[in-house]
Amino acid sequence: MNCRVVAVRHAGVSVRDMEKSLAFYRDGLGLTVRLQADESGPFLEEILGFPGVRVTTVKLGAEQGPTLVELLRYDEPRPAPVHGREVYDLGSSHLALTVADLDGLYHRLTEAGVAFRSSPRLAPDGRAKVAFCSDPDGTPVELVEPC
Repeated sequence: MNCRVVAVRHAGVSVRDMEKSLAFYRDGLGLTVRLQADESGPFLEEILGFPGVRVTTVKLGAEQGPTLVELLRYDEPRPAPVHGREVYDLGSSHLALTVADLDGLYHRLTEAGVAFRSSPRLAPDGRAKVAFCSDPDGTPVELVEPC
């Protein structure tokens, strides 16, 4: 049977302020904008189930791999206030990105005001260095440097 997932296309992250989010994901993490669009209309209303939906999307990619990060800023319906998010909350809990030079990225992002839960730590199996930070809306982001 061929009915199956064949690839991971993108991870969607809803954001409140697109410019602040681009400053983090594009400028801070080094992802590249691949596509930006303002979307609305009957097709989107039907597949999302929200009459009058309007959203700006920005798809970002890394140097390697086809999977994208899609930032979504909804103008309609308006997003609910964020009350904090933890990696153990139900549903999508975090975004994990493979990085080069985690120590350097950690120092650069820390200087730019990004809060981390800890400095980079070597995993017990010695196969990766890992650190967690949060994007401007509080979404946990796991940065992983394979060793």
